[in-house]
Amino acid sequence: MAAGRVVCGGARARAGAGARARLRPGAPVIAAVRALLAIALLAGFYALVALMVLLWVGFLVVALWSAGQPTATTPPTNIILLCAAFAPAIAGMVWAVIRTARPAGPPAGTVWVSRRGAPALWAVVEELALAVGTRRPDHIRLTTEVNASVTEDASFLGLVPGSRTLCLGMPLLAGLPPAELRAVVAHELGHYSRRHNRFGALAHRGTAGLDAARQAIRDASAANDLVRMYAGGPGALVGLYARVFRRLTRPVRRRQELEADREAARVAGADTVAAALRSTAVLERLWPEFIAEFLLPMRRARGCVPDDPFRIFAQLTEAPELRELMAEVLSEAMRRPADPDDPHPDLATRLRRLERLPAAPGPAAPDADGPETVAVPARYAAELGRSLFSGAGETVPWRDWLALLAAQRATRILTPLAEAVRTVEKEEAGGERPGPLTIHRVLRLVDSGRRMPLARALNSRLDPALDPAESAAREPLEPLAAALSVLIGAQLVAGGTAYWAMHWTGPGTLVPPDGIAPETIRSWAETAVQLPGQTQRLGLHLAALGVDERSPLPDRAGTRAADGAPQDEVREVSIAPRVSEPARRRIGAVRTLALTVLLGLTGLAFVLWSGRGEVTYPGTPVTRWTQPPGGPYGSDPAPGTVPTYGLPTGFPTYGLPTGPALPTGLPTGLRTGLPTGPALPTDHRLPSRLPSIDISPLLPRPTP
Repeated sequence: MAAGRVVCGGARARAGAGARARLRPGAPVIAAVRALLAIALLAGFYALVALMVLLWVGFLVVALWSAGQPTATTPPTNIILLCAAFAPAIAGMVWAVIRTARPAGPPAGTVWVSRRGAPALWAVVEELALAVGTRRPDHIRLTTEVNASVTEDASFLGLVPGSRTLCLGMPLLAGLPPAELRAVVAHELGHYSRRHNRFGALAHRGTAGLDAARQAIRDASAANDLVRMYAGGPGALVGLYARVFRRLTRPVRRRQELEADREAARVAGADTVAAALRSTAVLERLWPEFIAEFLLPMRRARGCVPDDPFRIFAQLTEAPELRELMAEVLSEAMRRPADPDDPHPDLATRLRRLERLPAAPGPAAPDADGPETVAVPARYAAELGRSLFSGAGETVPWRDWLALLAAQRATRILTPLAEAVRTVEKEEAGGERPGPLTIHRVLRLVDSGRRMPLARALNSRLDPALDPAESAAREPLEPLAAALSVLIGAQLVAGGTAYWAMHWTGPGTLVPPDGIAPETIRSWAETAVQLPGQTQRLGLHLAALGVDERSPLPDRAGTRAADGAPQDEVREVSIAPRVSEPARRRIGAVRTLALTVLLGLTGLAFVLWSGRGEVTYPGTPVTRWTQPPGGPYGSDPAPGTVPTYGLPTGFPTYGLPTGPALPTGLPTGLRTGLPTGPALPTDHRLPSRLPSIDISPLLPRPTP
């Protein structure tokens, strides 16, 4: 690793500890108030998730209750769909609460550093902890991020101290000078001395829980169309609370960062802390670009990764060609405002606060037995580097990988040159000529008057989106001369008489054999391309260097790819996005949960709906008809009475009015139970016989 000297004076550390003990007697009260605020905000997040769960349960109960009502004509499908759509989002929010409520485990892609494995690093951290007046960390972890942080697994919501862990980004160890690295560690340990962990741990837990809940809702919406229809409400509610949570916690957390800067300035000096902030801002920009521009392309092209990528990153930060770019990055970082989601203030504000602090005395001389260097063994860097690549291929030493990177960046123009040569030869001879790319094939086309078609074919492959006006203004033969010089340099490197030097902002530069200037070969190629009849002179120069014009490159000639195509041919590669295995499992889980809730609730609601009772109306209950003894129509009536034929005794009268009494001349049995009315005359008698009616005149006569 690019280790440096970190000097910590023991006398100064003890003096700083004594001054720290007399500082701010009200600090515990302020820390307790901040902790109470964090507890209230975190409890509000848990209450929000509980409210969402209760609402979902309420919808579920309403769906089942509605299905069992007698007046329901169909099962409540709308409420059932709502419950099924909400189920993945609610489950994701509950899982976010569970994951953030329990102590966080070690982050993925980190490496523990034991005291025996890195004694120098541990000694520096312990002395800096003594200097800021706090207890040393119990663990040190190396990460792949351009960041440093501290955590504490405290119990009782941070009121009781627990195990402390210091996380250091390996890119910081590789890219920062020793004094600036010391300032970064002092800043992180200053959070312990100012008891920021009480508020910071709870605020971080709430922020992480809200972010996890929002991400769970987004993932569920992206995985299922049904969930996407109904996830807007929960997502907006969680997003609103997250905005409020950050708005309330951001001022406190940013104030804590400024306090930690003051602690680091007291130990390491304000100027050193300011320099560390500037360097860290640059490294935060360079590290992702280093991975995207160098590590990943080489892995795709060559199938190999370096054993220590952080050592290569240290080489990048010291490259002179990057000084101007790093100055531009720093200027942009100074102008950039603070991110609303970032607990750190903007860089300009932190630098202004540091300028106001009084200048600290220079560091004392180190003790005779004190640590002078911070060296992390290479095995830690190798183990951490493997976490950058999933399923990585061959691992090569970092120096060899850097040479391969220089060669890859220098010779990438040879692939479009080979395509252009085949295209022009095909037009010239009416058919494609097989074979690898050689210097002889290029010079033959130049001698035969095909230099301009060859240059146009090459330019169209180098800049396919170039504007026609810009393409006409550029010298058309210049790229062809550059490609020919690279082809000559590749032959020299293959012969072992030259090598490629890494250039971080452009293609690798050729370091030719002794006695030849680097620009000499380029001038030979330009003369041969631009002036007719000069190719033979170039051939003489190459013969003097021991280069065979007809010899193919060792890594290209005569070799076939796995699909049978020559390696100098461009193979069609699909760039369609692929779904990773974790994303595929997440999508399957969301679909399974939504479908299970939908089918289960639909089946249960249908069972309740089909077994619902009949509709009843209010009114007077009617008793059942009873069958009297003696047969279906009861017993024979007594002489002189009217038969009842089994009518129920309790049959309602429905309020019928009473009429006049029947004539006295009627038999007694006929008057029993009938309504009475006015009495008939006593001399009234019924006719003895009824009159007969003759209907024969009304019948039709038969036809004779």
